[in-house]
Amino acid sequence: MFTKEYMGTTGKDFDTTYAPTWCPGCGNYAILNAIKAALADLDLKNHEVAISYGIGCAGNMNNLIKTYGIHTLHGRSLPVAEGIKLSNRKLKVIAIAGDGDAFGIGANHFIQLARRNIDVTYIVCDNHRYSLTTGQTSPTTDLGDKTKTSLYGNIEEPFNPLTLALASDGSFVSRGFAGMAPVKLKNLIKEAINHKGFSLVDVLLPCVTFNDLNTFPWYIKRVYELDATKYRPNDRNKAFVKAQEWGDKIPLGVFYKSDRLTYEDQQPQLTKELVDQDLHISNLSQLMDEFV
Repeated sequence: MFTKEYMGTTGKDFDTTYAPTWCPGCGNYAILNAIKAALADLDLKNHEVAISYGIGCAGNMNNLIKTYGIHTLHGRSLPVAEGIKLSNRKLKVIAIAGDGDAFGIGANHFIQLARRNIDVTYIVCDNHRYSLTTGQTSPTTDLGDKTKTSLYGNIEEPFNPLTLALASDGSFVSRGFAGMAPVKLKNLIKEAINHKGFSLVDVLLPCVTFNDLNTFPWYIKRVYELDATKYRPNDRNKAFVKAQEWGDKIPLGVFYKSDRLTYEDQQPQLTKELVDQDLHISNLSQLMDEFV
C-alpha cells in the first residue's frame, strides 16, 4: 500500500472511461492489462508516455490507455512514433500494432527503425489474421491455413518478425504470449520499455473468432520459456536459430539484446530537445510562402 510520502502509479492510473469492444476471450485484454501494469511498475506518469497506434483490433487500445496517444493510418504507427521520439526524447515512446498492420504495409518502417535503433518499443498484437475486417490472411498466417482469402489453404510462407528484426540489427528482440502468466508478460514489456534502443515485443494472441488453428490450447501445448533453459540472449547467430523454431515448440522471451548507440544519440542537432528549441521564426507567412 502506498504511503503519503510515496504516491506511485498503479495500472488504474492509465484507465480511461471507455470499455473495450473486443470479442470475449480475445488475447488483447491480456496485452492491454500487461501494458498498463508495466507502465505502473516503472512509475511512469501519464504525461511521460506517448503511444502511437495502428489500425485494426490492436489500434482500439487508443481509447483505453490514458497517455499521450495518436491513432495513425494503416501501417504508420512506427514513423509517427519515431517523430515523437526525435522531437522529445524525454518521453517513453511506444508503438502498438497488429500483425497485418506491422508486417504488411508497415514492414519497411519496421526494418528502418530497427536498423537505426530508434528508442521506441514496438508491441505487436500478432493473431495471424486481419481480424477487424473479419479474418483474412495476414503476413503471419501459417502455411496451409484456411481463411476467407485462402479458401484452399494459405500458399505463402509466413512472415517471421523475429528473424527480420535480427537481420535488421534490432537491439532488443522478444516474443510474448497472451496466455502466459500475466506477471511474465508484464515483465517482458517492462524490460522492452527500459531498453535504450528499438525493442520488438511480438505478442502471440489467439483470435477467438476468426482463427480456429492458433487457439489458446494450441499455443499452451507448444510454448516454452527461454528463461527456463540455459539460453542467453547475447548471441545474434544463436538467436536466429531460436527464432526459426515454430511448430511443435515455440520459444518465448528475450531472443537477443545488445547495447548500441541510438540514432538520436548520434545527432548533434538533438542535444537539446526539439520541443525546447527556439525556431526563430519571426514571420510565419514568409516561411510558408518560401516552402509552400
